[in-house]
Amino acid sequence: MLTVKQFIFNPIQENTYVLYNQKDACCIIDPGCYFESERNVLKEFIEENKLIPKLLLNTHCHLDHVFGNKFIYDEYTLPLHLHPNEEPVLQYAPEAGLRWSMPFENYRGELIFLQDGEIIKLDDDELKVLLTPGHSPGSVCYYCEAQKFVIGGDVLFRMSIGRSDLPGGDFRTLVQSILEKLFTLPDDVKIYSGHGEPTTIGFEKMNNPFLK
Repeated sequence: MLTVKQFIFNPIQENTYVLYNQKDACCIIDPGCYFESERNVLKEFIEENKLIPKLLLNTHCHLDHVFGNKFIYDEYTLPLHLHPNEEPVLQYAPEAGLRWSMPFENYRGELIFLQDGEIIKLDDDELKVLLTPGHSPGSVCYYCEAQKFVIGGDVLFRMSIGRSDLPGGDFRTLVQSILEKLFTLPDDVKIYSGHGEPTTIGFEKMNNPFLK
């Protein structure tokens, strides 16, 4: 069984997630820790709970979700998992950082490419990769069917959706991704988004003004 821990990092207020199980194994999703103090918070949580980091995952590679990739790799020697369509987004992230006046050193290690429908295992727990482009070309969500939750990146928010005006984004593709990959999940599935508070599939079906 997975426990979900959320951190809010960097000036863009990005949600970083640590998922951990009863065997103390954990995966780190979208480490957005930009400042040293934020990196220390994440490291101290892992140490205080005696967790063993096993996986580094990105939902997508916009700068606010990848600030801490290199830190996680340097600390725990974890290669980065992402969809292949996100590789150019990852490569562009430092330039975007300069545009936002947030320079950073990018991850340069091994890339492990994920495919739609692939199952990622953390001991006995499973996350299914759902390809959900539109916010970025290779955005993915990680679906834990057994516990009915999704780590969704910037695809679907409470009463909103991800922006589609960034390079590689497309509004129609984003809406199609939500309707075909997320709204086909049970209504009580919880969505942990890349920004803001969690929501559920059922609530967004009924209330999201972008998806009426």
